[in-house]
Amino acid sequence: MRGATMGFAGIDELVAAIDHAVIRGEQRDVVDELRRSMCQMIRSAEIRLPECVFEANLEHYARRELYTSRELGYSVIAMTWGPGQGTPIHDHCGMWCVEGVWRGELEVVQYEVGERRGDHYQFEAVGSIQAGPGSAGSLIPPHEYHTIANPSPDQIAVSVHVYRGEMRQCNVFTRLADDWYERSPRQLGLDA
Repeated sequence: MRGATMGFAGIDELVAAIDHAVIRGEQRDVVDELRRSMCQMIRSAEIRLPECVFEANLEHYARRELYTSRELGYSVIAMTWGPGQGTPIHDHCGMWCVEGVWRGELEVVQYEVGERRGDHYQFEAVGSIQAGPGSAGSLIPPHEYHTIANPSPDQIAVSVHVYRGEMRQCNVFTRLADDWYERSPRQLGLDA
């Protein structure tokens, strides 16, 4: 049983490529295949995302559901990043993800947990990349802590994220004094 939530040119090709990767089973094999496929799909003229994903929300980055596979359990979300918009440090609640940049540029900073005391964490930045159109990366737990931001002062960026399941919540980390961060759950909504 499948359920496309948004129709667009090339949805069948996109779903077929993701299905092929997800069926591989082993987490690392799935994300490796998805990264390769995502780069090809972004460069393909046959896949044209819906126009709404190229419209920024002035208040926050926008999340738009493109597709959810009830059969295989994954979801595909397009994110629209207005100029300067980004996330706090967050996780994916133990869920792998492959993220591809469709338009613009994004800066992704990866973090590792240093010390932890209950819901308080210390983080160390362990890598940063500037990702442009046609590039894709992945997160595999426990290496899932990161930020994403559109560094442009005047351009919109668009990324497509394939999650192992439906990404409806995550944990965000708010900076406190002395390089400590406090973890709190955040419900994730969808934009029209």
